[in-house]
Amino acid sequence: MPRFFVSASQIGVRDDGTRTVLILGEDAMHITKSLRMKAGETLCVCDMARREYDCSILSVGEEVLLSVNSERDCDTEPPYRATLYQALVKGDKFDTVVQKAVECGAYRIIPFISDRCVVRLNKKDCEKKVARWQRIAGEAAKQCGRGILPEVGSLLSFDEMLAEASEADIPLFCYEGESARPLCGALCDAEKHESISLVVGSEGGFAVSEAQKAVEKGLISVGLGKRILRTETASSFVLACLSYEFEQK
Repeated sequence: MPRFFVSASQIGVRDDGTRTVLILGEDAMHITKSLRMKAGETLCVCDMARREYDCSILSVGEEVLLSVNSERDCDTEPPYRATLYQALVKGDKFDTVVQKAVECGAYRIIPFISDRCVVRLNKKDCEKKVARWQRIAGEAAKQCGRGILPEVGSLLSFDEMLAEASEADIPLFCYEGESARPLCGALCDAEKHESISLVVGSEGGFAVSEAQKAVEKGLISVGLGKRILRTETASSFVLACLSYEFEQK
């Protein structure tokens, strides 16, 4: 069943007590023009607050009006909020990172700049890319049945990223150095896991000085096993480990 995200203001009640949802903009055009859906057909909408609604179409066009048949809590969200801090990478790799991170349960994805990033952007130049990444996140969230629309945030400096990431219950810094702890040990030892930060470097990884600064800031340096993972693989690997440890029990 097609899935769309709406804000709370798009959900209303008619005088006769019928609950309705109004879909606008690109989503309305997608339903009308691309999917060619008609009155009477059904789809699912989510209010981005972990409530989802099975609906029937009342009318299509530039605006699509739905009637609510039933509603329920969405059960597809992890019992934690994982923020992925991903260093800028070459080509379209960041597109892949965003798509797979959303599928694996990330709550937010934040790009940042580190010493070994080949790609160099300032915050203004990155705005258009963030808009593109947000669209990719939305498409992935619809496809995999998420209960929220994960946010792609603005570009941060390395120090700004550390300041944010260090505030999580479990602040993970993915690093291949000898001082890194096994990931499974860091997760098992955690007393709380409501918020988790996950920091992944660019193709060249992190400089030793950056790893030292991260540990000084309170992040946990963790290794991801005996094999060296590509940067576009690392985040999905860790998010899958989080799901196994905290979501599958």
